[in-house]
Amino acid sequence: MNGWLVGGVALATAVGMLLPLQALINARLGQASAGPLFASFASFLVGTLVLALALLATRTPLPEARTLAALPPWVWLGGAIGAAFVLCATVLVPKLGAAGLICLIVFGQLIGSLLFDHFGVLGDVRPVDAWRVLGAVLVAVGVVLVLRPVQAPA
Repeated sequence: MNGWLVGGVALATAVGMLLPLQALINARLGQASAGPLFASFASFLVGTLVLALALLATRTPLPEARTLAALPPWVWLGGAIGAAFVLCATVLVPKLGAAGLICLIVFGQLIGSLLFDHFGVLGDVRPVDAWRVLGAVLVAVGVVLVLRPVQAPA
């Protein structure tokens, strides 16, 4: 297997493993401070500072203002979606648990991805077929199993 592919799979898995921890940390910060909105803001502020340092450290050139102004307005939605995710996770992880939250997030990502692929949103059209629907159904079953109420032993 290609080394870059193996590294990419390992990196994606590691980042995926950290997302529940991020939600748990943000939820704890929200409980210990001014609430989930502040905790989400603090999370984005720290992330922004880390990325700013990375830009400086790598000497990445910034685009010109006119280049940014020429971009379509929808390209800025990524940050808003990220903020919605962080706030949602911060609010819901205490209620659903980390596993329940991540299962629902993954299920939502799968449904959204199937629709975006099917209609070619920002990329090639990849039609939904029976195998992809079966995969989504299996993920849904997994979500139900993870979210089921824990039964006390009789």
